[in-house]
Amino acid sequence: MYLPEQFQESRLSVLHDLIRSHPFGALVVLAGTELLGAHLPFLLCSERGDKGTLCGHVARANPVWKHFGGSVEALAIFQGPHAYISPSWYPSKETDGRAVPTWNYAVVHAYGAPRAIEDPNWLHEHVTQLSAAHEAVQIHPWNVSDAPHEYIGGMISGIVGVEIQLSRLEGKWKASQNRHRADQLSVAAALESQSSERSRAMAQLVRQRIKDP
Repeated sequence: MYLPEQFQESRLSVLHDLIRSHPFGALVVLAGTELLGAHLPFLLCSERGDKGTLCGHVARANPVWKHFGGSVEALAIFQGPHAYISPSWYPSKETDGRAVPTWNYAVVHAYGAPRAIEDPNWLHEHVTQLSAAHEAVQIHPWNVSDAPHEYIGGMISGIVGVEIQLSRLEGKWKASQNRHRADQLSVAAALESQSSERSRAMAQLVRQRIKDP
């Protein structure tokens, strides 16, 4: 990933927080001379390995898992808040006109050798944990045990687990750090005035990185 120094984010806790809050990742693997992509929700086990371990699953019919186990690492991409930034938001535009549109975003690239897991006990535990993590906000949380045992067994037979012990994490927080303080403050205010949750989340990231007076 192209990563100018001013946009680098290397704090492990911050990178992990983005993965947890935006767990639906894009997994890219090398399949011979081609690239294969898959989109899946991941669970992050931060205590497993120096950088953490990602766990997920794909449909057994998805060929991506058949290309695990080689010497080439896979890439999982996690996209956090992002927003269009208008040059009209910069006070400096009125002074010299030196401004163009851009896009602010926060993203994590996670690298590691993927492993396919077909053990039904591992898969049952994984889908139980995954469901519990996302059902926690529901008024009446659903549990794997709510469904008939034989039905769950049949569903599990149709998936393959994905486990990636992370070897490297790259974080890019492009949040107007390349602008003057007045422009940063104006960008944050403009984003906060918009109705989307995504824009307000980016406004928060911009404010966290506003230059000292």
